[in-house]
Amino acid sequence: MAKLTIDGMEVEVQNGLTVLQACEQIGIEIPRFCYHERLTIAGNCRMCLVEMERAPKPVASCSMPVGDGMVITTNSPAVQKMRQGVMEFLLINHPLDCPICDQGGECDLQDQALAFGSDHSRYDEVKRAVDDKSFGPLIRGIMTRCIHCTRCVRFSNEIAGVPEMGATGRGEHTEIGTYINNALTSELSGNMIDLCPVGALTSAPYAFAARPWELKKTESIDVMDAVGSAIRIDARGPEVMRILPRLNEDVNEEWISDKTRFACDGLKRQRLDQPYVRHGSKLEPATWDAAFAAIAAKVKSTDGSRIAALAGDTACVESMMALKDLLEALGSDNVECRQDGAALDPSCRAGYLFNTTIAGIEEADVCLIIGSNTRHEAPIINARLRKRYLMGGFSAGLIGEAVELTFPYTPLGAGPEILAEILSGKHGFANILKKATNPMLILGQGALMRSDGAAVLGLARKVAEKFNMVRDDWNGFNVLHTAAARVGGLDIGFVSDATLESAEIIYLLGADDYTANIPDDAFVIYQGHHGDRGAHRADVVLPGAAYTEKNATYVNTEGRMQQTRLAVFPPGDAREDWAVIRALSGVLGHTLPYDTLAQVRGRMVQINPLFGGDDSLQKFTWGDFGSGGKTEPGGFASPISNFYMTDPISRASITMARCTEMLLESDKGKTGTDG
Repeated sequence: MAKLTIDGMEVEVQNGLTVLQACEQIGIEIPRFCYHERLTIAGNCRMCLVEMERAPKPVASCSMPVGDGMVITTNSPAVQKMRQGVMEFLLINHPLDCPICDQGGECDLQDQALAFGSDHSRYDEVKRAVDDKSFGPLIRGIMTRCIHCTRCVRFSNEIAGVPEMGATGRGEHTEIGTYINNALTSELSGNMIDLCPVGALTSAPYAFAARPWELKKTESIDVMDAVGSAIRIDARGPEVMRILPRLNEDVNEEWISDKTRFACDGLKRQRLDQPYVRHGSKLEPATWDAAFAAIAAKVKSTDGSRIAALAGDTACVESMMALKDLLEALGSDNVECRQDGAALDPSCRAGYLFNTTIAGIEEADVCLIIGSNTRHEAPIINARLRKRYLMGGFSAGLIGEAVELTFPYTPLGAGPEILAEILSGKHGFANILKKATNPMLILGQGALMRSDGAAVLGLARKVAEKFNMVRDDWNGFNVLHTAAARVGGLDIGFVSDATLESAEIIYLLGADDYTANIPDDAFVIYQGHHGDRGAHRADVVLPGAAYTEKNATYVNTEGRMQQTRLAVFPPGDAREDWAVIRALSGVLGHTLPYDTLAQVRGRMVQINPLFGGDDSLQKFTWGDFGSGGKTEPGGFASPISNFYMTDPISRASITMARCTEMLLESDKGKTGTDG
């Protein structure tokens, strides 16, 4: 521990901290532009200058390590003059764009100019101008505003792992941009907007849309993938204007993927805002009573055991709970949340979770990836893997198609035969796993969706057991889900061994990717928020609520129970999903025994006590899961071919369509995906 004096106060801090961090720990604010706690130190803005006793000149507190006996002064007249001088230099060339800048009201330069700057400038030279740069459909670059803090450059190189940003020129002629003027291809590029302390990088879809003080802010979670990133939904009136990240060190730190951030414009397009009933070959608008009556007439003439339900990838636990209870009342247990056919075994919770946890990745030293493209399936988890790689002493191997991840890995082969070789010890990677202290594996849905998925799951379990991945103090067996609804559905038992081929009535709860296997003569009820693939096949359409329009429960890939919050109300006659099912149950003569959201959640606790707790994680008993059957030849392939369009919301998004059009060709060349 180092002992030093800051503004007359004696403090003791850990060795290795910087003076700026030491000041922050005792509540002293140090202004900064280039410094960010998750990026390497640049020390180039000089706004954090402080006085240090016996130092011949001011020191940059962000890059000065603490030492015993240091005497630091942070707010003397000399320091105040330094800050005024630095601010004066920064504003020499900064344009007077504040009235039209989208960063207005959230701008670090505005705030610090007010707090630490002067009320006049001594310079009257002509301001420099820089050509605007093209960063693609997501980021709008007005580079005359750039103050060269290099946060975006460091983020692209260190966190995103896609080194496409850099600086050219020197001195006043320095410019930040992409070297060859291409669009940014990182799935995390939107985080540069949050990092930029000025208005140089702003959101292109959000340009000139609203001011921050006009927006109602709601804390929620993301459902675009199974990570459950913490987000803030900013809405004005009935419209979601933007999505921003919230801090959650255990899940997403302070990053979110571009799909999470920018797909929100799909929430207002192609929406279902009233019921529909099919007459002949055409779906026609109807009232709720007429839609329920059409369903009741069909149910009355159908044996209950011939009714089935399928939950989609963004269905909440409350709606799945209500639908499961309704089908049980009708005499059917044919429910399924695995619409992609993944061979997940619900009998052992540790067998379908990301047991290492997302934060626990930083403790692993070897990672075996099986049938997954983590960069597209879970960009936040991929960023954690890169973070662990940058810490050193980490190696990774991949079984499956060759993809461009943001950290180095060893391609081991394409199919399950490689997994069998590792288990037998014949493969060279087996020696690496043997020597590892905390080995882990990531089993992707691409390996489980195959006809031999249960056998692959069993092989992966045996590999984890043989190579000491499962211990009292460590569990390195991880299933990486791609659907936000999947773990919650497994937790409440929304699974069965029955198939839909023999069903006469099929209830699609937001299930849009299973239409190819629905019998032609089946009566299909679709409940969802977008007129997507499932609605096109339906005989009755019931409008539901999107994740921004309801208070709902989801369980992420590591088993963390989380809840969304209602930010805006559903459009038109659309209602929360569990409430629609509850109303339908009354018409069908099997009224469900709950009338409020709290009562539905009480029912969830009856089924699984985990839903009565908080979002903390628990260790679960290891068991026997998967099968010992034979595997089939053929390589593993990721289920995601187009990162930007994976669900009804992103498929309805104009922004995601532009990304697909502009970036996918580049993405194909770099990652091998086929769009």
